[in-house]
Amino acid sequence: MPTYEELLEENAELRRRLAEQERQNAALKRRIADLEKLIEEVRRRGKRQAAPFSKGAPSADPKPPGRKAGDQYGQQATRPRPERADETVEVPCPLYCEHCQGKVVLQGKAHQYQVDLPEIRPWTTEFILHHGKCSQCGREVVGRDARQSSQSFRVGNVQLGPGVLALAAWLNKVAGLSYGKIAALLKQLAGLSVSRSALCRALLRMSKRLEPLYDELKAKIQSSPVVYPDETGWREGGHSVWMWIFTNRRETVYSIEPGRGYDQASEVLGEGFAGVLVADGWASYQKFEEATHQTCLAHLLRRCEEMLEKATRGAVRFPRRVKEILQSALEVRDQRDEGKLSGEALEKARQELELQMDRCLSGRFTNPDNRRLAQHLIRHQEQLFLFLERPDVEATNWPAEQGIRPAVINRKTSGGNRTAEGSQAQAVLMSVLRTLQQHQLGALEILPQLLRSPQPLKLDALLASSQPP
Repeated sequence: MPTYEELLEENAELRRRLAEQERQNAALKRRIADLEKLIEEVRRRGKRQAAPFSKGAPSADPKPPGRKAGDQYGQQATRPRPERADETVEVPCPLYCEHCQGKVVLQGKAHQYQVDLPEIRPWTTEFILHHGKCSQCGREVVGRDARQSSQSFRVGNVQLGPGVLALAAWLNKVAGLSYGKIAALLKQLAGLSVSRSALCRALLRMSKRLEPLYDELKAKIQSSPVVYPDETGWREGGHSVWMWIFTNRRETVYSIEPGRGYDQASEVLGEGFAGVLVADGWASYQKFEEATHQTCLAHLLRRCEEMLEKATRGAVRFPRRVKEILQSALEVRDQRDEGKLSGEALEKARQELELQMDRCLSGRFTNPDNRRLAQHLIRHQEQLFLFLERPDVEATNWPAEQGIRPAVINRKTSGGNRTAEGSQAQAVLMSVLRTLQQHQLGALEILPQLLRSPQPLKLDALLASSQPP
């Protein structure tokens, strides 16, 4: 039989446990109420028409509306003076002031320029093709002019010229316009009647013409010292597939694949890729064992910020410390790029950052979110600060995210592709157009050259011919 004192101690312990459970229950009820409120807000927001574009509550101190003047962006305040004037109009000065009717004394002349679009109309070229038949093999032989696009020969056939095809490809794959809107624009802009199906078939033929250039871009990516990959969802025939991007400072390759694994990534990079991969924490990239890896710090910083939003009490210390170390690494990079840090001082700063991260990861983690982040950082610990050793390596995979943004916009406007052939055309045309943009080349000037050439043009030769003398 327990004594009276033991019963009192047991009663006190039970009361303490009951109070602790009531406190935990109250905290859980508050948490449930907050989550229910958040879920209801998400549901209500999802039913509103502007929900996909909402950024939450407006800022209490918003920036002034509109855009700043060009000189405030470091650009030229006024447009440069045109080299020539196509039309000159003399505007006489009024003889009397419109405000006080006083007599005006002429003081001189001033020049002002107005830049506008001329009247646009279709330019039709009639080709009189001399054709014959080979006396040896019996095949038909047709004359060809350098201004023709490489399309099939049919008597009396009316074809779309390379300029129209280049404009349609740019509007569809870069600007994100549908074939219907492109057809309407051509009708309004130039009075050119063309069907949506004609544009679709024309771009399919164009992509086949550009496939040799696409294969050359893939080869350049495979031999590139640094590659930035990323992937996003895509639709093909109503099914979910993946749009991949592999980019560097000079070339970009898109690829639409059925999966998001190593097999699909190696289709473009090759299994023996030995350069530097700057990517997020997706496990498929880690299977490139011959490559050197740099983990994207932006993804880690966003993860820390998300953890800090919901962490309480002591659980905030670990993500806060990780965030501080990563931000310090970015500050060291900025000092290096500004020429304020180099040599032994830079190496010492990098080693100090590695030591701080090692100490941060050596603790014991009881919070599940902190434990998962710590395990991720331990797996990628040797891949955090490579960008401090190599100036040609970025700390984040922003080039890939920037390159994949047009694909996301295109997916929203077009809904993806209907066939595998359409997906291949999408990848080829987007790759060529993006690469031309990286080299600051006009697609409306270069694409017609590619289409008119009887033989596939190499990228290096194309870049060399586009350089100013």
